[in-house]
Amino acid sequence: MLGRECHSNPPILNSSSGVGYVTNIAGLNSYVTGSPNAIILIILISDIFGYKAPLFREIADKFAAKGGYRVYCPDMFNDDPFDPENENRPLPVWLEDHEPEKGFETVKPFIEALKSEGASSIGAAGFCWGGKTVSDLSKSKLLVQTSVLLHPAYVEKDDISAVEVPIAILGAQNDTITPPSTIKQFKQVLDAKPEVDSLVKIFPNVSHGWTVRYDTEDPEAVKAADKAHQITLHWFDKHLK
Repeated sequence: MLGRECHSNPPILNSSSGVGYVTNIAGLNSYVTGSPNAIILIILISDIFGYKAPLFREIADKFAAKGGYRVYCPDMFNDDPFDPENENRPLPVWLEDHEPEKGFETVKPFIEALKSEGASSIGAAGFCWGGKTVSDLSKSKLLVQTSVLLHPAYVEKDDISAVEVPIAILGAQNDTITPPSTIKQFKQVLDAKPEVDSLVKIFPNVSHGWTVRYDTEDPEAVKAADKAHQITLHWFDKHLK
């Protein structure tokens, strides 16, 4: 499941980007944005570049502003995002310290803390690396009420089979990490679970990472990313409000 697509077009990380602020919740630093009075929350789980990526935070700000949500972006990597310039620590080595399978246990106390503070319902979206964490969260209605996977990585059919909450999966036509054939398998699994509302869409002419690492100077790339963001927000509106 590894490939250059995982770290193409890397962002320039900026801890001061976004209109929100950073706070610590259950041991995880988190970028927080949106109304402090909101009790319907969204959690965004990042790709390998982490929670300081400007476009990632921009998505959080967009969901907060347009949907009226309070949005949380936890630092899943303890201030250790992937650095493609570090030749001594290629992606397979970095992943030894940040296994996607361990994301669930990392974020579970975070979610429990938010619930104890009064959250009425929570939606989660995972990008690339974060897709595995969110797919695992989706296996329990006690943790999140709905979820979205955007060009997920490390997600298997068995993960989708165990999903209990409404889920949307947005894949890319030109994705070698989770190719359309795999996304179609996910759809078959979900079609056999009519009790779980689902949406599966493969976007044409885009590659892995297109929703969060797009070229802001390319109108078509911006349009495709914005469409995915709109679908994600509408999915949350449908199942959280």
